[in-house]
Amino acid sequence: MDLFYVLLILLVTTRAFGELAERVGQPSLVGELIAGITLGAGIAEFPDTFPDLINLAENEVFVSVTDLGMFFLMLFAGLEMQPHKVIQHSAGALVVAIGGMVVPLALGVGLGWMFLPHTDNRVAQCLFIGTALAITAVPATVRILMDLGKLETTVGQTIVSAAVFDDIFSLLLLAWLTGLIAVGEPPIGIDIALLLGKTVLFFVVTGIVGLYLFPWGGRLMRHLKAQELEISAMLVGAFAFAVLAEMLGLHFIVGAFVAGLYFGRKTINAKSYERVKTTMSAMTFGFLAPIFFASIGLSLNLGALSGAPLFVGLLVLLAFLGKVVGAGGAARLFGFSTRESATIGIGMSPRGAVELVIAGIALKAGLFENGGAPSPIVENLFSAVVIMAVVTTVISPIILQRAFSRQGTDNK
Repeated sequence: MDLFYVLLILLVTTRAFGELAERVGQPSLVGELIAGITLGAGIAEFPDTFPDLINLAENEVFVSVTDLGMFFLMLFAGLEMQPHKVIQHSAGALVVAIGGMVVPLALGVGLGWMFLPHTDNRVAQCLFIGTALAITAVPATVRILMDLGKLETTVGQTIVSAAVFDDIFSLLLLAWLTGLIAVGEPPIGIDIALLLGKTVLFFVVTGIVGLYLFPWGGRLMRHLKAQELEISAMLVGAFAFAVLAEMLGLHFIVGAFVAGLYFGRKTINAKSYERVKTTMSAMTFGFLAPIFFASIGLSLNLGALSGAPLFVGLLVLLAFLGKVVGAGGAARLFGFSTRESATIGIGMSPRGAVELVIAGIALKAGLFENGGAPSPIVENLFSAVVIMAVVTTVISPIILQRAFSRQGTDNK
């Protein structure tokens, strides 16, 4: 694979489609996803024309580039947000995250139980569908809110904080599901308790470092002449937090997000903070994030639309319904207005990279092998989940834009 050729094609295409999306009043994210879908369709139709773009998801170098896209997107999100606001909305976000996990999980398991044939893999397949519906794509959600200028509103802060909690809960679900796939039975309670303990340890360690070591480093940097050291220092902290997160069994995006939170206006002076933020924005939204979102669009396979159209339609419908009812209902109980609650539910609806990771694990483990008579649902289950992830990520910003414009949430 010629990496530079691939990046050239993807960057030109995503920026062009992103600009078109902006011109018709939609977030650039929508254009970037459609760029990936369009390229994917072209590759499938004319494979000899784009040989370097075939099977990109299996190329370790390209996957590393898309991982950097997720990393920088979450780091910038943390940099944009204010820690005291995250703490202020954490209780509501936790309730929203729980509601937004439980309801879609139940709906997904129920859908699988209705459609899937009775085989040895049926329980694991049902849980796979439920897990795919339960997870929120944190990077996609952050990008949508940034595009709409709503990241720092009360609703926006609640959505992102809930999505981060959601990501942590999804790791517990993923650990449980992968154990079930691998050995035929879920991990025992002590394994789940160990993962919870590691999660607490991560936030304790990063809290101590962020509250005490980061400010000390900020004071030190004020006496140094090289301006680039501020960017380097932030990246060192973010990479360290990401490494710690992965060592403790968490996703690296959690580490990147938390590092961004602590590297705020009080860590360095306001002028330096704005300079760092401008540089990070250019790197993230000018290069890495578009490549990441295009990669999601590239993964789309429309085969399931002809093989299991009813199942795919219901899967997409329940993906939205589960989050609106689960996360939105929890938000309403916590005191948000009906329109704000619906907006939160819609904001929790995008799926993306984590679903694709789970689907890949399940595919390699043979979860989609029927073991009996051919079943169009089982044969197309992988593609159906990918379609659901892409469709929810494309449609959510369009609906969310309308929801924000109509419900008049605060912008404070």
